Amino acid sequence: MTKIITITGDLGSGKSTVSDILCKELGYDYIYTGKIQRQIATKYNMTTFELNKYSETHPEIDHEIDATFKSLSGSKNLIVDSRLAWFFIPQSFKVFLKTDLDVSVNRISTDNQRSTEIYSSKEEAAQKIIARKESENKRYMDLYGADCTNLNNFNLVVDTSFISPEKVSEIILSQYKTWINYGE
Repeated sequence: MTKIITITGDLGSGKSTVSDILCKELGYDYIYTGKIQRQIATKYNMTTFELNKYSETHPEIDHEIDATFKSLSGSKNLIVDSRLAWFFIPQSFKVFLKTDLDVSVNRISTDNQRSTEIYSSKEEAAQKIIARKESENKRYMDLYGADCTNLNNFNLVVDTSFISPEKVSEIILSQYKTWINYGE
């Protein structure tokens, strides 16, 4: 059985933090889009929002990112943090992390790792988070027919707004173990 957990979700929902915890707990390798996307944004001297808008008319950006995740389909023992990994690796345990917009704004605004995501106000951050999500969802539907807004595409949906990353990880691990046992 494939032992891959794919994690996607709202911006600022804790995907990276939770993925790190899961990797330590399970001893799995970690692959994530955020780092790749931020590197590409830096390469083009853009913010991640600008890169998303640019990608709307330059599908080669998505193809560059997505080719990495398509190639993982036969892999094992991975945590994959990517908007479309659930789509490209359908046999994975698919997790969606959702969060309240205000919580997302606060998390993103205080995250020092997001040097390409700087906002002048919380209002601007909220507007750009919504616009980025809409841009990504439209592109993924247009490119692949992948509906990231349909939560029925996922094995597990966890609202991370008001629980710790450790608790989120516990929930995922519990459900993942059940899923693994059910599949064997």
